[in-house]
Amino acid sequence: MRASRAIGLLLLVLSCPARPAVAAEQERPNIILIYADDHAVQAVGAYGSSINRTPNIDRLAREGLVFSNSFVTNSICAPARAVVLTGQFSHVNGVRTNADVFDGSRQTLPKLLASAGYQTALIGKWHLKSDPTGFDHWEVLLGQGPYYNPPMDTPDGRVQHTGYTTDIITDLAIEWLDESRDEDRPFLLMVQHKAPHRNWQPGPDHLHDLEGHSVPEPSTLFDDYSTRASPARNQEMTIGEHLSAFDLKLEAPGNLTDEQRALWDAAYAPRNNAYLADSPEGDDLIRWKYQRYLRDYLRCIASIDDGVGRILDHLDRSGLSENTVVVYSSDQGFYLGEHGWYDKRWMYEPSLRTPMVMRWPGVAPEGVTRDQLVQNIDLAPTFLDAAGVTLPEWMQGRSLVPVIKDDDAPFRDALYYHYYEFPGVHAVARHYGVRTDRHKLIHYYQTDEWELFDLQTDPNELENLYADPGKKADVARLKQRLERLRVEYAEAPVQVGP
Repeated sequence: MRASRAIGLLLLVLSCPARPAVAAEQERPNIILIYADDHAVQAVGAYGSSINRTPNIDRLAREGLVFSNSFVTNSICAPARAVVLTGQFSHVNGVRTNADVFDGSRQTLPKLLASAGYQTALIGKWHLKSDPTGFDHWEVLLGQGPYYNPPMDTPDGRVQHTGYTTDIITDLAIEWLDESRDEDRPFLLMVQHKAPHRNWQPGPDHLHDLEGHSVPEPSTLFDDYSTRASPARNQEMTIGEHLSAFDLKLEAPGNLTDEQRALWDAAYAPRNNAYLADSPEGDDLIRWKYQRYLRDYLRCIASIDDGVGRILDHLDRSGLSENTVVVYSSDQGFYLGEHGWYDKRWMYEPSLRTPMVMRWPGVAPEGVTRDQLVQNIDLAPTFLDAAGVTLPEWMQGRSLVPVIKDDDAPFRDALYYHYYEFPGVHAVARHYGVRTDRHKLIHYYQTDEWELFDLQTDPNELENLYADPGKKADVARLKQRLERLRVEYAEAPVQVGP
């Protein structure tokens, strides 16, 4: 009797899966967010770029999906990062401008994942002034950080690196995957680049890219803002008037090693000599500045794309690819000469849109696009949902998992945007607005001016239709939708006028 009972118990044990908690742990995906700074969709091959090739980001798109209508809530560096951490709008998470300090005691995506058993790491640009919290490992640039030879802060003190910052960030990410990752736990790894932020200093491997190549100009390079509200005319971010000698590489960076300086001079001295010998004027000068700016911008992206490829290859070699979600995105879009501008901040399309490309083997279909209106506020809820973590009610974004799985999944019909940093760099007026699949309504509340654009008939946003008598119904409908969004997201009333 005892023998038969013992045999029965043994058979029962053998029939049950060993360590079910570990099995469930292994099913949860790892998550890697590769986050650029100011990478415009116009410079991503997967978005149909006519000016750039990004073979490794495009590989990610082929093996996953592209969100064709991906937008930000506030087009500026620090606020965008706070949105990703919290899944909340700027007015809720407390970081409205680059001058604000992030409250490290707040609940965040990495803290929630850590509580659920994830290992968490952050490498690269932080830009939120307070020390990172919620990460098992972090190594971050000081503020914006330089393109070459960056000092980086860690919990154990400052580390000085020598080399090109984009490559160093990738090196450190792969080193963490190799040497610090706990193989018994899923992980969140945030790889956050400073490139291609101003002033666009290319790396040694790409200093000579695009020599002799003319980058196509945008059709709005010489925009006159004739129908736009006054803020469009009063900004300080034109290629013609506001790019500096440092931006244009008439001056070399001051923190280069002798070897780096030699490479830099070999690349830029001949170009600068040619410019000084035959300096263009008028529109030709604007065109020359545009070419100089765009080539350097694209050279910076080339190093990011190299890094994406290195990380994807490492995941393949280490056997992590099949259970790792990889997302490539940027903190906002950027003006690549559209409206005669560089920089971001506006609710116009070039800075409102941002790339979002995702590979999730076994869940996300390969080589497809999703056209729903998504925002950076949705990243944190999506990662939590992927990890099987219940979304907290205080998060204002939505999980993209239903959209990832089903092209017909309903999502939002309109999105909300608010920019706050005025007075400030580039003199872009404060404004908020609503965007639907066809229309955009913007309110510059300090001057109480409005703009309405029909994105279907005017994708370049050149004709402000707000005062058009035939658009009164559209204006009324969009104002109502805008106010509903402001109520939904608990946005406080603003003071209209100076």
